[in-house]
Amino acid sequence: MLKRLFDIVFSLVGLLLLIPVFMAIGIAIVIDSKGGIFYLQSRVGKNNKDFKLIKFRSMRKNSDREGLLTVGNNDARITKVGAFLRRYKLDELPQLFNVLIGNMSLVGPRPEVRKYVDLYSKEQMKILQVKPGITDEASLTYFEENEILTKSDDYEKTYIETLMPHKLELNKKYINNPSVVKDMQLIVKTILRIFK
Repeated sequence: MLKRLFDIVFSLVGLLLLIPVFMAIGIAIVIDSKGGIFYLQSRVGKNNKDFKLIKFRSMRKNSDREGLLTVGNNDARITKVGAFLRRYKLDELPQLFNVLIGNMSLVGPRPEVRKYVDLYSKEQMKILQVKPGITDEASLTYFEENEILTKSDDYEKTYIETLMPHKLELNKKYINNPSVVKDMQLIVKTILRIFK
């Protein structure tokens, strides 16, 4: 209950404070490329149920049909404005709407697409016992994930066999010891990491 109250208050305050930022980003996206401002992608949430993740569109329209993983600056599908948004994680800001709606939390395991969740072991599926979040320890550890994948000859194999299992291990540690204080620390760390 306390975590949900925390999510509602901070997501609502965040959305109100970020109205000018949302407007500026929206205008930049429209000027830069054809398509809508927002991008909705199906992700897997709590109790293994799918939901629509809201992001600022950072790729050309219908680019997701060409693959689910992106590999930094090597991905021609990413627009100029999109590259900037991704670099500073600004494309993730609309997920505050997901938090306010209730299918995400500010802090929790990052939601994965169904294709990769289907590869989870029974033990890894425990991650889906909690709401996914905008940020978590794994997000901070792999803040430069795109750069890591760029250096791989087979980026999907690297993601599935190396990055994903380690991120899930970090997430398991989090859900085994949840606390509002820890959530606040992770939010502050995330903000500082973005500005750094």
